[in-house]
Amino acid sequence: MKSFQPLTSLPRAAGPALRWCAVALGLGLLPLATLQAQQVYRIVGPDGKVTFSDRPPEKPSDKAAPVRQLGGTSDANSALPSELRQVANQYPVTVYTTRDCSLCEEARQVLIRRGIPFTEKTVTTKADVEALKKLSGGDTVPSLSIGSQVLKGLQESEWSTYLDAAGYPRQAALPPAYRRPPPVALAPAEAPAAPTPAAAASERKPADLPVVPQRNSPSNPAGIRF
Repeated sequence: MKSFQPLTSLPRAAGPALRWCAVALGLGLLPLATLQAQQVYRIVGPDGKVTFSDRPPEKPSDKAAPVRQLGGTSDANSALPSELRQVANQYPVTVYTTRDCSLCEEARQVLIRRGIPFTEKTVTTKADVEALKKLSGGDTVPSLSIGSQVLKGLQESEWSTYLDAAGYPRQAALPPAYRRPPPVALAPAEAPAAPTPAAAASERKPADLPVVPQRNSPSNPAGIRF
């Protein structure tokens, strides 16, 4: 993924036009900065070991299935008004969440209030975490993808700026009959084959958990967890 200068580091004298250009470069809206969606494969070796890679398997004996592209279209988009449907298909929005995460609920509400059609991918297993790392370069939730641009952590103003640049309306334009797709696992589990002893032992290890940024409160400014 091509990098771009953060909005906060642009000089004020640059003005809104240059700031918008920086966002457009990140989203791939400008011809010279077109970004390609990243494909991740879930690869199962002959011994049952599961790995994730951005390349198809080299060994014929390995089985592979695409996990998830950043973005992607949804059947629910067919019910959208034509202008919103065009934006949603070109720059689809996906939010990555985990369970027992208040920030993840806030992230959903940010998108719902603005009327953004989005899909939700849950990160709850070790396989989900590894897939998220491949897709976004980290394990932070909530995260947001708009097309092939990934925004880590909940920053409502930043999310709004990128949604503006992608062309999403600032006021909700979803039809009353619109139904958001239900959340699904980022790396759906497949029916496992008979595991080898080594693979079975590996599965018993506790899964790494995604990182949820802590928000300090006035009563606990240091953000200490008890």
